[in-house]
Amino acid sequence: MIDLRSDTVTKPTRAMRAAMASADVGDDVFGEDPTVNRLQDRAAEIFEKEAALFVPSGCMGNQIAVKVHSKPGDEIVMEDRSHIFQHEMASSSIISGVLIRPVRSEDRSGHLRWNEIETGLRLGADYDSSRTALICLENTHNMAGGTVMSAEHCAEICEKAHVAGLSVHLDGARIFNAALALNTSVSALTRHCDSVQFCLSKGLGAPIGSILMGSRVFIEEARSWRKRLGGGMRQAGILAAAGMIALEESPKRLHEDHANARRLAEGLAEIPQLIIDPETVVTNILIVDISKTGKTQADICNKLRENGIFAFGWDSVIRLVTHCDITSGQVDEALAVITNTLRDQDLT
Repeated sequence: MIDLRSDTVTKPTRAMRAAMASADVGDDVFGEDPTVNRLQDRAAEIFEKEAALFVPSGCMGNQIAVKVHSKPGDEIVMEDRSHIFQHEMASSSIISGVLIRPVRSEDRSGHLRWNEIETGLRLGADYDSSRTALICLENTHNMAGGTVMSAEHCAEICEKAHVAGLSVHLDGARIFNAALALNTSVSALTRHCDSVQFCLSKGLGAPIGSILMGSRVFIEEARSWRKRLGGGMRQAGILAAAGMIALEESPKRLHEDHANARRLAEGLAEIPQLIIDPETVVTNILIVDISKTGKTQADICNKLRENGIFAFGWDSVIRLVTHCDITSGQVDEALAVITNTLRDQDLT
């Protein structure tokens, strides 16, 4: 099978497995796992943040950030296709007791501008309304097709948010992809954010884990919430060892995923029934409009699966994601299968 559903499906490399087998470990709940500590310190160094925390998942990292930055009854503002809003199972309401106020970006990139964010802010002291506490950004923007937010764009939002007394959290699950696409550093892209989460287990290829970063005070409180949410993992150095390789080595090869994504987009653009602009594909995620096929995304995804291709869709689009387990040869194979599938008029 050629699995293009997500970069979460990657398998750990041989180097990662070897590192896991020989990892130096201790009890991380006591702060005594040396491999976890090295990973956290290195991540903080790379991002130029005061401190970092290893967590089991990006969802947990995001939700801890929401909890620390808010109190029950607050509102948090984000783009309405954001992962936190669309794909984290209302955790912000359940765990933190906050209301998400989604704002739709008018830009194709999905990245909110300050004037759009302002429409969702509640900063007054009215007795009958909740108050905004937090703005959440996402870079790359998953459901907008892996689009990127520049350092200047992020800095402007953070600066204006801070003037308004608001915190900013960045869901940077694929921030290394954004840095590559923009030819800059992850620290430049996240410098003004109060907290940042990035995933080791997506494009970087580790089997599990994310990193949450911020000030030392923020991370100390975040550590408590990680424990409350069941994220205390004891001898987690076995996992952190793979994460260290992902952090140090995997960014060096992300250009291959981006090249494969563009190669795939250019091939799909030649299929008459599909709508995609290859110029919009700047990282490893493609969003393909299938409305001209006259078929549902379920029809097409099911038929592709029968022919060895895993894809993921919703509404009238299909998302395809390249990653370290996908070769250029497999991209060509996937294009052939998709082309042949769409030639079949009876997809059901």
